[in-house]
Amino acid sequence: MGKFRAFLEMIKFEHTIFALPFAYLGLIFGRVEAYGGWPDLWLWFWTTMAMVGARTAAMALNRLIDRAIDALNPRTKDRPLVTGKVTVREAWGYTLLSLALLFVSAAMLNPLAVKLLPIAVFFLVFYSYTKRFTWLSHLVLGVTDGLAPLGGWVAATGRLDHPAAWWLFLAVVFWIAGFDILYATQDLEFDRRHGLHSIPVRFGLRRALGIARGFHALTVAFLAATGLALGLGGVFGLGVVVAAGILAYEHALVSPTDLSRLNTAFFTMNGVLAVVVFVFALVAVGVGR
Repeated sequence: MGKFRAFLEMIKFEHTIFALPFAYLGLIFGRVEAYGGWPDLWLWFWTTMAMVGARTAAMALNRLIDRAIDALNPRTKDRPLVTGKVTVREAWGYTLLSLALLFVSAAMLNPLAVKLLPIAVFFLVFYSYTKRFTWLSHLVLGVTDGLAPLGGWVAATGRLDHPAAWWLFLAVVFWIAGFDILYATQDLEFDRRHGLHSIPVRFGLRRALGIARGFHALTVAFLAATGLALGLGGVFGLGVVVAAGILAYEHALVSPTDLSRLNTAFFTMNGVLAVVVFVFALVAVGVGR
């Protein structure tokens, strides 16, 4: 159990709350739009298993690929893979099991899920290398997490031909990229010294915070576009307004001269946003159908 807890700490299991609600939104929106009914337990179960497999593999790979960098960074030097609480062999074992779970889950869903699986795996691996050569790494992470609602939509329908799926994808892309910029500000000096790339390194702290705000403005716009494309009405529109307020408050917590409340902005407010959007979407679908 101690090893298992160390592994959950390594992959930041609690951060699942960021992407999982949006995967479920893709599942619900796709099923209701295509078939007029809610997903059955089979779809719920295998979509959840696919998300668990994908996210666990992604985080384990990130820790494996970055373990030398993490050992140098004072903020990350106590991570379980660095301290030895989780060994490299164990981490690879968890990674392979997670990828196997992802493959089985896709196979249980539909043929398109299996066909798109190599793209998902590519991004799961590719993201961890991007900060070594491009400041666009935040957007690559956004695309990687944005595959969650697309995956949910594919699970529900076996297709990707509805614009709402892509609006929701873009909303998650810029939401994740925006708060990853905020997260990267705490490593600004370390990244500069070690030749790592990020938007804070490339543009400086003040402009990076401005770019993050711009990305989150796009998030709100794409969430609104999702609601319009699905005809979700005023309830979902209210949810989008609340989400915009949460993001505005998140950015009010940090400034170029004060990053002391960064953890509240990053962890708490983004978790709240994911749950709020999900709840308003559920109510909107229930009222509309």
